[in-house]
Amino acid sequence: QVQLVESGGGLVQAGGSLRLSCVVSGITLRSNDIGWYRHAQGKQRELVALISYYGSTNYVDSVQGRFTISRDNAKNTVYLQMNSLKSEDTAVYYCNAKSPVGFGGQLDAWGQGTQVTVPS
Repeated sequence: QVQLVESGGGLVQAGGSLRLSCVVSGITLRSNDIGWYRHAQGKQRELVALISYYGSTNYVDSVQGRFTISRDNAKNTVYLQMNSLKSEDTAVYYCNAKSPVGFGGQLDAWGQGTQVTVPS
């Protein structure tokens, strides 16, 4: 029942911008933590940005100040605004929904991913 669909990826030059979207169905954003992960070829998957069920945000150091995670509750959509892109940002980006710890849920859902390519 829970589905996450990413979109907005593409090929952009270094210094450019992209906005990724994650359309979430089957759950309420204000009741779940949503994270953006990325998986670069030959590297481990890492958490890039997270927005908690109550709206707080966190970022990995490498994207701090360049990326912004946000949500539109009415559209059930989470965004990742990516500015000043670097070649190191090249990866497949996934969104993930998880139940907050201590609230009794068991959700851990993933989207299919969207490719972001920044040539060097």
